[in-house]
Amino acid sequence: MVDLNTAMAAASAEQKRRSADGTQERKKRRTGKDMGIEAFDPVTYVAKERADTASMWLVLTFSAVVSLLMRYVLMPNTDQAKSDILYLLPIAAIVLIPQVHRMIMPERFMEHYTKGTWFKSGFLHLFTFLALSFMLVNPPLGDIVAPQLASQWTIVTDEGGDLVYADDSGKDGTITWTVERDASLEGEIWLLFGLADNVNSDGAEVVVQLDNNEQSDSILTANETFWELNSERINEGRTLDNRSAPNLLPHGDSDQPFAVMLSSDGLNVGVHELTVTITEDGDPWENAREYTWTIRIVEELPEPDAS
Repeated sequence: MVDLNTAMAAASAEQKRRSADGTQERKKRRTGKDMGIEAFDPVTYVAKERADTASMWLVLTFSAVVSLLMRYVLMPNTDQAKSDILYLLPIAAIVLIPQVHRMIMPERFMEHYTKGTWFKSGFLHLFTFLALSFMLVNPPLGDIVAPQLASQWTIVTDEGGDLVYADDSGKDGTITWTVERDASLEGEIWLLFGLADNVNSDGAEVVVQLDNNEQSDSILTANETFWELNSERINEGRTLDNRSAPNLLPHGDSDQPFAVMLSSDGLNVGVHELTVTITEDGDPWENAREYTWTIRIVEELPEPDAS
């Protein structure tokens, strides 16, 4: 038999032994050498940082050169229908980044480059190219988008007095004008609208094709003097005769006004299709945009029979 004092002494000794072993094990786990952590070498660290910095500047320069070649060499010689190559080819140039490093960087830098370096360089090239190309193709360095409708379009009639606006706004691409029974839309019929552009707002050329029952694909050109000579009548008709008429030039002098005569002696009841083609000399392409609008001239409904 074991007395109580002997048992307690043995238990205390065993507990101390286990505590000492646990402390040694924890200390062993905290040892960086046993965990595979390399000792910090300031010389190697500085060399790697210099190599990474040189790689960054090399990739930025490479991306800038690729972007400039795309904009001023490839883009002017590429058809707009095949413009996909303008971003596919520069992005594909990512595969050249390791080879460019091997050609330019000294050997003391190359020994610090790994697969992670090429991964980071690829993303740096991608986003640098996207940012630079966005700057190079937009004003003031470029213009690849044709002018667009500044606000809305409308038609007016001119019988020598005030201009009469259509009641319909044309927001859905269709203007409906109601006339009396057995009548037509009389007077000179003008199509009015404004164009907005970031640059060269007065350099667009507009051609309108009118297609209806009386004439097919009749080509009409804009009148260059109508808006200037009739600016007061246009504004007065908009504010007095028809308060719901749209503001065709919301940006003031920045918008380019257009007026196209659709007919000098009115339009008959029916559907009149308009195809508006807008072209301008952009940089480096000729920019184009097309709108399709419809004018519906309908007779008013007869009054219901009181009986």
